[in-house]
Amino acid sequence: MGRWAVGLAVALSLLALLAGCGEQAPDHSTPPPDRGAPPELMPSGLAVGLNEANARLLAPPPPGAPQQPAFTAWREHVAALAPAYVRLTVVWDQVQPSELAPPDFATPDSGCLRDVRPCSPYGGLRDRLAAVRALGAEPVITIYSTPQWAAVDPNGCEPPDTGPVARMPEPQAYRALVRALVDFTRAEGAPIAAWGPWNEPNHPAFLNPQRAQCEDASPPLSPDRYAQLVRIFREEAGRDARLLLGEVAGYDAARETAAGAAEFAAALPRETACASDLFALHSYLGSPRDREGRAPLVGDPARAGDLDIVDDVAAALDAHRCERPHRLWITETGMTGEERRMVQGCREMHTALGAWDIHPRVDVAFQYTVREDPLFRSGLAPARLGEPYPVYAAWAAWGGREPRGPSPPDPC
Repeated sequence: MGRWAVGLAVALSLLALLAGCGEQAPDHSTPPPDRGAPPELMPSGLAVGLNEANARLLAPPPPGAPQQPAFTAWREHVAALAPAYVRLTVVWDQVQPSELAPPDFATPDSGCLRDVRPCSPYGGLRDRLAAVRALGAEPVITIYSTPQWAAVDPNGCEPPDTGPVARMPEPQAYRALVRALVDFTRAEGAPIAAWGPWNEPNHPAFLNPQRAQCEDASPPLSPDRYAQLVRIFREEAGRDARLLLGEVAGYDAARETAAGAAEFAAALPRETACASDLFALHSYLGSPRDREGRAPLVGDPARAGDLDIVDDVAAALDAHRCERPHRLWITETGMTGEERRMVQGCREMHTALGAWDIHPRVDVAFQYTVREDPLFRSGLAPARLGEPYPVYAAWAAWGGREPRGPSPPDPC
């Protein structure tokens, strides 16, 4: 082989490595056609969605099963929210911890929250889908958490404590998971309103590496890695499956180990950006800090409906010149920090919901979660359940409202 041919082979090998895991690298060589400016959009009105893992907070247990009074009371609170959608996450390393067995989407769950009582057991995703139907909502499904056996080897810039769950999955293992998940939901007779191929692909807690070098000026690698997962999902689920692209963490700018929300959207291959007209982002409110005073997993919390990230993401998507302009879903939001316990937190949440309601691109906002995770404090109720936090009043005022109806008065 001549020197030129050897050099070409090496270059092609490096390109394949950067594309990740042997899948074909997305083609950025052809510029998108100029379709002109996106058409003017009118607000569709805001619908309410929920994130909640425990099926028994959404619907009662089967006849003969033990009834927990705290869950019974909170099912009434949840029903009063009248959510249009419930977002269900598939935690891959929990449903398939070993490659020797297929994923189990009916794995029993204690119904506790970590080790916190009260508990009300349920049967995994199967019971969660049934509970969403009983609530009268539509399910949205998002995947995350790579099992150790399916994680690719470390490469590029990663935080020092990165584990397998936050690494890029091996493509064929991911393909098998998607195929099993789609087959399972079809067998259950559970139409899925939208599918999220991966949660927060711009966040180092969920996908790595984000960049080749640990510098915020280093071009992000994660959009191309995510594009591989989107392509696989689309091939396995079929083109009739409605994809919920993005699910990006609400970072307002580039970080050394994380891509900004708009930066990520702009760097997506056009084929991926235009694979669906739905794009999701996460936008929390409040001023949370961990015990060391650092910013938490939520990204950059907005205050009272700051729309900068929403507008920046919309502009980045519009630059791809897709056939249809993207609709934006806020699939995770909530009042974080101590504000959730205060009337002021209720007012800020109410203001944010009002801002998204009149925004021409935003269709849904999903509260995260009903029952508060002790390690991620943004719920509507304490982990032990009990009386709602003041912020619940804001969601109750918007839930069940006609999407194009008038904004509810201040409920706080």
